[in-house]
Amino acid sequence: MEWLTIGELASRAGVATSALRFYETKGLIESERTDGNQRRYPRATLRRVSLIRAGQEVGLSLAELSEALASLPHDKTPTKADWERLSKGWRSRLDQQISELMALRDELSDCIGCGCLSLKSCAIFNPGDVASGLGSGPRYLLGDDREAVRT
Repeated sequence: MEWLTIGELASRAGVATSALRFYETKGLIESERTDGNQRRYPRATLRRVSLIRAGQEVGLSLAELSEALASLPHDKTPTKADWERLSKGWRSRLDQQISELMALRDELSDCIGCGCLSLKSCAIFNPGDVASGLGSGPRYLLGDDREAVRT
């Protein structure tokens, strides 16, 4: 098996070594330790880190990425079938995100962009100020579910 140092993996993946250590503490990637306690990563980890970066770029959470990575082999490069399975699983989630972004883009002139999301005039995320029933402040940014409020 071919091994990469943390520096080599960071350079090849385009991330900081601190990001790799963070991913490791979150269980997204794994390393072996040398007798000198230095991290060594299987070469297949490069693909895992690339998937993490790509997933983060499109808005997937670390929890979503962790769940996906848990289904992949740690010690070998994932297959095309593995990648297809993961991408199919994310498709509806990403389609919903795209729709929300398009709605935001199309209605942006009506939004002051402050993030409060409880203004009476917010036609995008809070029509009729329904979020005000949940309390004050940026309800959706605080974790309240928009869909639950609308029903």
